[in-house]
Amino acid sequence: MLTGIHVAFIGGDARQLEVIKRCIQLDASVTLVGFDNLESNFTGATKKPLTCDVLKDVDALILPIVGTDDQGFVESIFCSKQLQLQEEHVASLPKHCVVYTGMAKPYLKRLVSPQQIPLVELLERDEVAIYNSIPTVEGALMMAIQNTDITIHGSQSIVLGLGRTGLSMARGLHALGARVRVGARRQEHLARIYEMGMTPFHISELRQQVTNADFIFNTVPQLLLTAEVIAQMPQSAFILDLASKPGGTDFRYAERRGIKALLAPGLPGIVAPKTAGQILAKTLSRLIAEQTKPREEST
Repeated sequence: MLTGIHVAFIGGDARQLEVIKRCIQLDASVTLVGFDNLESNFTGATKKPLTCDVLKDVDALILPIVGTDDQGFVESIFCSKQLQLQEEHVASLPKHCVVYTGMAKPYLKRLVSPQQIPLVELLERDEVAIYNSIPTVEGALMMAIQNTDITIHGSQSIVLGLGRTGLSMARGLHALGARVRVGARRQEHLARIYEMGMTPFHISELRQQVTNADFIFNTVPQLLLTAEVIAQMPQSAFILDLASKPGGTDFRYAERRGIKALLAPGLPGIVAPKTAGQILAKTLSRLIAEQTKPREEST
């Protein structure tokens, strides 16, 4: 239970609604900032503007998956006004408050560091990233089907990276009958790809591997699909970049060559916001209960 704990939400998308529901069910005191246009009201939650006074007694502050942009603006689909998290807001938080987000850009890290406010990046946690890979893969397959005129079954499919998303992506394609090649750098990853019945190759061989590719799914957040690599692809190839912005693809050159290339970060929140929200809610409620003390206990 979260009885006696004050949880504040600043901005977000449909995923946050599931987290809000969970916090209310667990008896937390909930404040919503940036939810002015939300049609449904939550019994037990209070809508307030972003002010220092609102934040002064918050035990847990929950930000969207991408906490802020490089100027501190917080995205919210439920608010028409801009929300900008500034130094004065973070300074007003109690020292025991914990800030939760999916991933933190340098701006947010610079805000919390001088105040010694703990910052938890949920997407760095294995359980969240692995669960999140399920709707990511489903969304990626949906986009691949929608944007091509061939079946995934029997296709020449390449996955770049064998992290938590890359592993699930490769398995999904393999299960659908694709001929899957996976590019990685670490020797243990190359061995695992072989053990799974797929074809491994080192990232350094990417130019040679893409010459007959139908689908390329990138999960690595660095520029791998350069102009030199894209120049070797057939024009019918489809690139889906699942890495965080700006992705790992030279989109300008892909367009110039007439190759369809899409950047699709945050697929869970797009294709399955309820499931993605429930994943976050489960982990967040547990972490808040473990890591956060009610204000009266910390004074």
